[in-house]
Amino acid sequence: MQTPLKIAIVGSGLVGSLLAIYLKRAGHTVHVYDRSPDIRTIKFSGRSINLAMSHRGWRALDEVGLGDQIREIAMPMDKRAIHTVGQPLNYLYYGKDGENIYSISRGVLNRKMVSLAEAEGAEFFFNTRVWDVTMATATLHTGETEQGTWDDRKYDMVFGADGAFSRVRHRMQRQNMFNYSQEFLNTGYKELNIPANPDGSHKLDKNSFHIWPRRDFMLIAMPNLDGSFTCTLFMPFEGEHSFEALKDKETLEAFFAKYFPSTTDVIPNLVEDFFKNPTSSLVTMKCYPWTYEDKVALIGDACHAIVPFYGHGMNAGFEDITILNQLMGQYGDDWKTIFEEYQKSRKPNADAIAELSYRNFMEMSSDTADASFLLRKKIEKRFSEKYPDKWLPLYSRVTFSFRPYSEALALGDHQKAIMDEVMATEGIFERWDSPEVEAKMLELLQK
Repeated sequence: MQTPLKIAIVGSGLVGSLLAIYLKRAGHTVHVYDRSPDIRTIKFSGRSINLAMSHRGWRALDEVGLGDQIREIAMPMDKRAIHTVGQPLNYLYYGKDGENIYSISRGVLNRKMVSLAEAEGAEFFFNTRVWDVTMATATLHTGETEQGTWDDRKYDMVFGADGAFSRVRHRMQRQNMFNYSQEFLNTGYKELNIPANPDGSHKLDKNSFHIWPRRDFMLIAMPNLDGSFTCTLFMPFEGEHSFEALKDKETLEAFFAKYFPSTTDVIPNLVEDFFKNPTSSLVTMKCYPWTYEDKVALIGDACHAIVPFYGHGMNAGFEDITILNQLMGQYGDDWKTIFEEYQKSRKPNADAIAELSYRNFMEMSSDTADASFLLRKKIEKRFSEKYPDKWLPLYSRVTFSFRPYSEALALGDHQKAIMDEVMATEGIFERWDSPEVEAKMLELLQK
């Protein structure tokens, strides 16, 4: 138990709500501010990508005894289902038997997390806009408008958990020696929906992450408990195959009939959803430092927003909390050291998962439809099962372990170089499971 402090968290999203629970458990008074209404009172906006909870996220929940409650609203997915035009459905398993990622509706989880944080004693202030922070005194300045009268709300400490366009970070950016960058993809996304069958069952395999890879664009679908799937269409904003080009009902229906023919019967509200739901952008944001003295700290997307193609935005944010909590246990009331060690530990790993997420767009949209890629995965899986101490595939190292993201990036690059040589072996499609290929991998690993 630490000396109790009065702590403000700006942002009532997933990371802010879970952080509130951890800080309450440590004995602090916690107030959570959000400019939006209480998410439990509104319909979710139709701009969501389902979450993919994996080991890092579950660890953060399990350590405060909440994992089992969240598993009740999650759907296990043990494989990718690859939908290519004119070819049979192909399944690509993620890891070993029993290793799953879990699909969770962002809205459902966020509502649950807010309620759990309230049950712990955290106090929420919705519809409250934070316009500025006086960092030296951990004082929030709130008000109806940016130019109007502000209220001063003094705290011992402030956490900015207010997302990629964080108001707390905006204040920190005005410091000397604060580094900041953001990069938008020219690819955006739009939410679509596959409803349940009349009997409540799923129209597609419910334990798969469904992907329709089409190189420059792709469609994904993740299962929900009610029998539906949340679909996300990723496309360039402009160009031949783009959101800009899909301007009317006829063009949209023709496009889906040509490139996603297997969805014709399962997305009955395609036209309505497409033109109703917003087209959203994707951004990678990096900054440093993440903290100011022992007064202010950024966490989650506020300091490391990433694109969603590895499914680790939430998992990385939850892992921030895990590491912060470990440091709180180690350093007690020395918050200056806690904050310094927290940012030094997390920054390289945040940068690594950002890079991995960016790269994974190509794997999902293009490589999963490629026979060489599928063989590469098969070889890696077989070798890993035989030599688990010598080879852990990159995806498993990121998703089914707690090893640092930075380590996964470095070792993944090393393994890719090895597999590039293996795939260049003459007759690899016929000889992929031969002793010669196995010996070559062992030899390359020793080098």
